[in-house]
Amino acid sequence: MAKFPEANARLMKNKFVCRKCKSVIRASNMMVIAGLVKCRKCKSRILRPARKK
Repeated sequence: MAKFPEANARLMKNKFVCRKCKSVIRASNMMVIAGLVKCRKCKSRILRPARKK
């Protein structure tokens, strides 16, 4: 995939995926851990990090 750190940061940094509807949300790690971020589509707070392909 990305061979240099700038591209990897742009594609994967602070990206989370909703476990219910699979939509992608960009938010900081600490806000997700604290439960302050919710999905825009289904309003779920259950998020996982985006998978690195």
